[in-house]
Amino acid sequence: MKAILALEDGTWFEGESFTGPGESGGEVIFNTGMTGYQEIITDPSYIGQMVCMTYPLIGNYGINPEDVESEKVQAFALIVKECCKKPSNWRSTESLPEYLSRYNVMGIEDIDTRTLTRHIRINGAMRGFISTNELDPRKLVEKAKQVPSMEGLNLAEQAGCKEPYAWTQDGPIPVRMDQGKYEWPGNGPRILVYDYGVKWNILRLLKEQGFDILVVPASFTYDQACMAEPNGIFLTNGPGDPAAMTNSIQIIKKLAEKFPMAGICLGHQLLGLAMGGKSYKLKFGHHGANHPVKDMATGKIEISSQNHGFCVDISHLDFLEQTHINLNDQTLEGFRHKGKPIIAVQHHPEASSGPHDSRYFFRRFMKLIDR
Repeated sequence: MKAILALEDGTWFEGESFTGPGESGGEVIFNTGMTGYQEIITDPSYIGQMVCMTYPLIGNYGINPEDVESEKVQAFALIVKECCKKPSNWRSTESLPEYLSRYNVMGIEDIDTRTLTRHIRINGAMRGFISTNELDPRKLVEKAKQVPSMEGLNLAEQAGCKEPYAWTQDGPIPVRMDQGKYEWPGNGPRILVYDYGVKWNILRLLKEQGFDILVVPASFTYDQACMAEPNGIFLTNGPGDPAAMTNSIQIIKKLAEKFPMAGICLGHQLLGLAMGGKSYKLKFGHHGANHPVKDMATGKIEISSQNHGFCVDISHLDFLEQTHINLNDQTLEGFRHKGKPIIAVQHHPEASSGPHDSRYFFRRFMKLIDR
């Protein structure tokens, strides 16, 4: 079925839908991962975005229920050069087209993804619109211009949980209350995980460290957090513009005065803003599983998994120390507070999918809690 992808600057591409008829709009970005498409499309950080995979063949090992990063497909569309309709892998339970169709998410192939990626690298990430119904590129360009800009969008409340829940070895379970207090499910160090669109592998690895985990919505107040009596606070990844999350920033600012804290990706950005930093949008973002990051304390180079379109600047804050930098563009990849138990990284140490070089971050957080 013929499909058109049109960008807001007037550029358009003709391809074929592999998920049937439909339309979708969002910010068009590219991801350089050769594998991991299942983890990518189920990552809530991709809400509002249409993902172009730079590797030419996608879908060859199918879909399985173990490798998802959330309960459903989160990306607004998937753009590929070629989609494999008949996967070959012993773990596969369905094909990529079947999986996307189950969640009414558009998939388009036969696109020159090299040209599209190069266009985004030169001109920056931009809004786009895909349709099988309307095939006039000029009309689709106008529809792309009507897609909300990512700058100024608060998407975390849409991406995160609505009610608190506990995370155990078996996954999420309902949390009970006794006389107005939450009952923690285990006996390890207690951490509140603020869910802005959490990837499940973050929760899995926190659990591996021995943490007792209570996941709470972005709107969970400072007073509610204190009543839960945690030993620390963890801020997760998520979609949208961190500067638009003014309520969350104020909550974090108060929590940082009382609790040890750690943050990943959007959580890193929110912590930076709560400390007095400034955020800005990257030209085309960092999306992939091969970004080199330098740990300033050890001098070691890590290959990292990344997915963010915004960055934070803390260079004017002398009480924060830069702990990691991106070797591609020298942007901030991590910081710590010089006088408080606060650490954060922009990249994804849980790396699902991706390399495991940065998983020590979870051990560092446990050591902060222990001290």
